[in-house]
Amino acid sequence: MKKKSEKDLLLSQVKCIAEGLAKTFSPFCEVVVHDFSRPKNAVAQIHNNLSGRKVGSPTTELGIARMKDPDFQQIIANYANKFADGRQVKSTSIGIKDSSGKYVGALCLNIDLTLFHGFQSAIQRFTAIDSGLGAQESLDPAGAGAIRAKIDDFAARLASTPRALKAKDRKTLLQELKASGFLDVRRSMEIVAECLGVSRAAVYNYAK
Repeated sequence: MKKKSEKDLLLSQVKCIAEGLAKTFSPFCEVVVHDFSRPKNAVAQIHNNLSGRKVGSPTTELGIARMKDPDFQQIIANYANKFADGRQVKSTSIGIKDSSGKYVGALCLNIDLTLFHGFQSAIQRFTAIDSGLGAQESLDPAGAGAIRAKIDDFAARLASTPRALKAKDRKTLLQELKASGFLDVRRSMEIVAECLGVSRAAVYNYAK
């Protein structure tokens, strides 16, 4: 049995990664593996086919650039791209090098933005407010929005969400809210409890 080359071993592992990514982000993300040893037929694997290409299709301009220059940027993430039919795409291209530093292939992800732009447009239309009616009303206590924004910002700094904060982080949050005067707002404890998904008694305890 012929022993596999380093390039083949590398690309076999990349193909496994590609399959996993494709299953995770199906059906919105096309995942392609390129084999630079055959540039005219470089597409060795393609999942969630959105571009209309097939196995055996040629490599792209990025692929050619990497083959010519081992110092070419290895990871190019979230760049604007287009499919042949004009659909907008967000792409990421990752060059695969062997032990000598030579590019032997690439792993590419292409996300079709068409559907997401549709979602964005629908949400904008749904959340649009007619400011020309002249009527204004608030069913929220004054300052509630600022409290929620403060809590969201605090959670984001910890790469978390308000309801996922740990007890020690909730205590720190309450101290920050207190120091900023947010706990003086009417129904502030109720608002904080709702955001954190805990009882008001727990919030009073965190604020001590």
